Amino acid sequence: MLYLHDAGTEMRTNHAVRPCVLICPGGGYAFCSEREQDPPALAFLAEGYQVGILVYSVKEQAARLRPLRQAALAMMELRENSGRWAIDPNRIAILGFSAGGHLAASLSTLWNNPRVRALVGTPEPPTVLRPDAMILCYPVITTGHFSHQGSVRNVCGDDASLQELLSIEKQVDETTPPAFIWHTMDDASVPVENSLMLVLALRAKGISAEYHLYSHGKHGLSMCNEEVGTVDERCASWFGLCLVWLNDLFGFRP
Repeated sequence: MLYLHDAGTEMRTNHAVRPCVLICPGGGYAFCSEREQDPPALAFLAEGYQVGILVYSVKEQAARLRPLRQAALAMMELRENSGRWAIDPNRIAILGFSAGGHLAASLSTLWNNPRVRALVGTPEPPTVLRPDAMILCYPVITTGHFSHQGSVRNVCGDDASLQELLSIEKQVDETTPPAFIWHTMDDASVPVENSLMLVLALRAKGISAEYHLYSHGKHGLSMCNEEVGTVDERCASWFGLCLVWLNDLFGFRP
């Protein structure tokens, strides 16, 4: 699903093409949360971004790296159609909530992995699969001790090799894109250690990251407003902070 601005004939030069955000909703790889689709998509659209929403395979269909293949194909499609959709192919961020954060982080760290490239026909150059930034909202990251077991079970099953591959804190390297991450200390569903491990891994590899840790807030806050049914004025600041970070990273002035 796409939300696109019409380039028109009267827009300023810097709006002839726009950066894009590809959103991966959460749901433990068991469903794709509606609360984490249109609400954030329309918020980014209102700030001048082109926006895509990836509704990926879940439950038993999440096996054999299907969601990761779909995310890689979506990134390729955005770049291949960037001219038609007025998207800057060098300014595409991937955003994920919860398990969608795991999917976003998976593509951001594994885009050049031979196993992942083979899923989409070994594209050349492989950088066509690489997001230019990742935005992770209370993300699932590890398949280890602090894992969200439902997500791991749905996407990995009992496959030890997949569990190792999809423990994202182990996959960060020098080609991982910059990251914006936020989480809450008392998240009872996805332990905050998931984000903390990723932040430390990014720091160890010299990858730029902005991390916001809120003292309180339940899991699945999405936009933290009435529309999504989780009003949280403090945590709602994540969106404004993210915009400042992303606009600065992309040099975008809406």
